[in-house]
Amino acid sequence: MTGPGRQSDPEPEPTPETEPRRRPFLQWVAAWVVLVVLVVGVLFVAASVRLFVLPPTDEPTKVDAIVALGGDRAQVRAKQGVALAEAGYAPVVIVSLGGYPPDPCPSAKAPVHVICFRANPLNTRGEMEYAARLARAKHWTSLLMVPEQAQATRARMLFRRCSNVRLVVVPVDAQGITLVYDVAYEWASLAKAFVVHTSC
Repeated sequence: MTGPGRQSDPEPEPTPETEPRRRPFLQWVAAWVVLVVLVVGVLFVAASVRLFVLPPTDEPTKVDAIVALGGDRAQVRAKQGVALAEAGYAPVVIVSLGGYPPDPCPSAKAPVHVICFRANPLNTRGEMEYAARLARAKHWTSLLMVPEQAQATRARMLFRRCSNVRLVVVPVDAQGITLVYDVAYEWASLAKAFVVHTSC
């Protein structure tokens, strides 16, 4: 207690230990930006794996026809479709002949029948539209589709827009380093399917 004529003792200067530690505003902003980028990156990778690297697939089962999508120069999908038909899963194989120049139409052992076609438009959407029209014309109730692994999610979605036929999806395995390109291509194509071409 101070008496008359006495001045109060000055408060002690804050020491580094007692002074509140305050990070500059820009450092906090940078930290939050880094955190958001990391979270978005993790979600993007997880979505890519789920949609394109390890997409939902089915076990082969007997169907009315098998649809092999085109575009791979080695015709891996066409060969897989024919092999599945010859194994007894379907009496008919529908083969897309791909881009330019068109792939050759494969043959199959009797009694398997092969139908080759060129999609219009010449892409996955055109292939799904053709398969749906043919299924209606032939009164098929089930199809087995052989896409590329990264293509499976989008192809399934596009077919569902055009038909309610029971669909079994059995993709061929990804082919090494091309998977990186395939994932990037599929993201762009999936965005196009949701923004530009939203119906069958």
